[in-house]
Amino acid sequence: MASGQLTANFYASSCPNFSATISTAVNSAVSNEARMGASLLRLHFHDCFVNGCDASVLLDDTANFTGEKTAAPNNNSLRGFDVIDTIKSQLESSCPGVVSCADILATAARDSVVAVRNINQFC
Repeated sequence: MASGQLTANFYASSCPNFSATISTAVNSAVSNEARMGASLLRLHFHDCFVNGCDASVLLDDTANFTGEKTAAPNNNSLRGFDVIDTIKSQLESSCPGVVSCADILATAARDSVVAVRNINQFC
């Protein structure tokens, strides 16, 4: 494999619990509220739509910066920030400074689709 190519197991050695941590948190959130699956997917879409999939939608406003989170189309519309914050905190505890927020957001969006599909199989 050439250097720099995408791989599903990128964090296998640097943060072995990456996938399990995200999957567990997403499954919990979706089982508590099934709509959260769509909310996490939508959050990722809105992040990618503006300037690429860089997790900039997660940035809070500062005195000199108005972020995407509170931009007119997104303000009081996007949900799931708390789920992403929980995942980031858990991963920072076990793998400090290793996992990017963009990777968390993308993986959570993927896992949210799987979680909703799994819930719907039993309805």
